[in-house]
Amino acid sequence: MRRIGVLMGLEASDPGGQSEAAALKRGLQELGWTEARNLEIKYSWSGSEPDRIQSSAKELVGQQCEVIVARSTPVVAALLKETHTIPIVFTVVVDPVGSVFIQTFARPGGNVTGFQNFEFTMIGKWAQMLKEIAPQIRRVAVVFNPMTTPPGFLRLLETVAPSISVQLVVTPVHDAAEIDAALAAFAREPGGGLMTLPDIFMADNRAQVIGLASKYGLPAIYTTRLYTKSGGLMSYGPDTGDLFYRAASYVDRILKGEKPGDLPVQAPTKYELVINLKTAKALGFDVPPTLLARADDVIE
Repeated sequence: MRRIGVLMGLEASDPGGQSEAAALKRGLQELGWTEARNLEIKYSWSGSEPDRIQSSAKELVGQQCEVIVARSTPVVAALLKETHTIPIVFTVVVDPVGSVFIQTFARPGGNVTGFQNFEFTMIGKWAQMLKEIAPQIRRVAVVFNPMTTPPGFLRLLETVAPSISVQLVVTPVHDAAEIDAALAAFAREPGGGLMTLPDIFMADNRAQVIGLASKYGLPAIYTTRLYTKSGGLMSYGPDTGDLFYRAASYVDRILKGEKPGDLPVQAPTKYELVINLKTAKALGFDVPPTLLARADDVIE
């Protein structure tokens, strides 16, 4: 019987997170690892609050897991405060080099490796898609929590802004009250749209953000299908379930003796465009046929 840990930066009630955990379990089963037969999995659901994440990391490290699968940048950072010996396989991490988790993508070194989920250049693509579905927009609120958003996205905002046809309005928020206030202020002027950055705080508070986008009639693009399944207008990003499924291969290899520092960090292989037609209709937007034709999933 081998033991691994899984630390999710989401609530246990989150259906997207449960789907990701199921994908990891499926991948492990296909490699011969079955719960209660030859594998014990310790799950921890911490939400996005930093103190809870750190507490969960400390508890999981204390349970003598042989490998820990970590979801998101803040989760990996918390685990590295507790251990530099237990192998960590990450998913949903954008900038592992900039976050000082690894030395290089090809040879991570140390006890961390995994699966990157975004490239910083996605900002331009998100803005372009938003303009396709809502040509009238002139301003886009880029909503994020500076405490949990990968810093590379923030650096790129300044360089990408001149190359796109909308004004990017940097909109940092730290809690639910600030989300309410920021979007209410932004919506006072016409021609607005909304973009969220990949950030566990935003994922944890997506129901509030989606509700406010609907309230103010803001066309919005999000980072994963977690948002469109919850009523968001549109999302473009990696299939996070596929990242968890692929993470099982690294767990398998580490349990069989390989070192995480020798396993290269891998990029996403599956990106998906998801459009919620029900939300588009409620907001009064006609989705262009060219955009619909590119969609991997359409929610009706």
